[in-house]
Amino acid sequence: MSAAARLYAAGGVLLAVMPLAMVLANRSSPAVVGLAALAFLAGRWVEDRVALRAHLLAPLATPLAGAALAFLAWALAALAWSPFPTVSLRVLAEFLPTLLAAYLLACLAPGRIPAFAPRLAAAALALGGVLIAVDLAADLALERALGRRVAAFVHNRPALTLDLVAGPVALVLWRRGARLWAAAALAFAALGVLRSISGAAQLGLLAGAAMFVAARLLPRRIGLEFAGLGLGLAVALAPVEGDLLARMMPEAAHERLVQSSSRARVAIARSFGAAVATDPWRGAGTGTSARFAETPVAESLPAEMRVLLGVGHPHNSFLQVWAELGLPGAVLAALTLMLMLARVARLDQPDRAVALGLVACAAAIAFVEHNGWAAWWTAGLGAAISWLREAARPRAETASGKDGPA
Repeated sequence: MSAAARLYAAGGVLLAVMPLAMVLANRSSPAVVGLAALAFLAGRWVEDRVALRAHLLAPLATPLAGAALAFLAWALAALAWSPFPTVSLRVLAEFLPTLLAAYLLACLAPGRIPAFAPRLAAAALALGGVLIAVDLAADLALERALGRRVAAFVHNRPALTLDLVAGPVALVLWRRGARLWAAAALAFAALGVLRSISGAAQLGLLAGAAMFVAARLLPRRIGLEFAGLGLGLAVALAPVEGDLLARMMPEAAHERLVQSSSRARVAIARSFGAAVATDPWRGAGTGTSARFAETPVAESLPAEMRVLLGVGHPHNSFLQVWAELGLPGAVLAALTLMLMLARVARLDQPDRAVALGLVACAAAIAFVEHNGWAAWWTAGLGAAISWLREAARPRAETASGKDGPA
């Protein structure tokens, strides 16, 4: 085995076991994805360092990359008016290295992931789903044995990671004729998601599955327009989400969603929405959600609207963009999402359906949960995109007869 092949094998193992690593240590995905990216980077360097530059730079010449880089530039510019620059820098110090690792992985891993890795990933997904289900059924015996915090929500991040990765891994296996492996990956990942207490993970599973079915059954244009409408509304309505839900959500719905703290989530959304309405133009600054109750814009709100600004984030990444980066950040985020859909539109089936399922799953989760700058979330998305690109590589290489830029 050549040096490059050994590095690819190491990277493939790390990429494959990442979901299981998250079950065992629910903050581990940034480190695992970072090491996997370094392994593939080193392998490409050993294999052909001249071509490496094209693999890394070619994707940056696209409109999608231009919009994403403009968004990042605005986020960096927002450091200038952040009232808590240390907090902002700490957020970016966690997010940016993981984003770079995810980019390297998505550029360099496809076409070099070893043949054994998809089945290993399916086994990791299946074992991860089973461990979540069994641990919760056994009153978190695994967490007790490991000497960690005993709380059911420790499996929320792993469940969300299973959500993101299962579909793309199953697509790779399906393309390679391993249909039973693909089915097992999906079934056991779904078991872990459904058994977890994460309403966001379950919503993501439902949204992703529904979008996949719709994209398979509906004409290409209708499915893409539906996805575009959903993303556009998610961005545009984020500042008024709380007010809309407060008016439209019946009390019976709150009773059914009592474990998801729906009343508190609506109140949080209303508070952050009021802050956006007070200063919609530039936002409070990157990463300031962690201390938003202390920002100047929060001090201008009525006392009753400031209480829930101290929860750490608005439980809606689209609203978080508005609150921290204002109208320019929201416009650039929307542009990036639309250009991403344009890229997805060029895919053939079933790649397009799986990609749209991933988009719907991630958007549904982002609309109700987590901090949008979180490194574990970025790492999970990077791994999912890498598997999606891997699914298309064998066909692309066969058509071209050579390995082009990733």
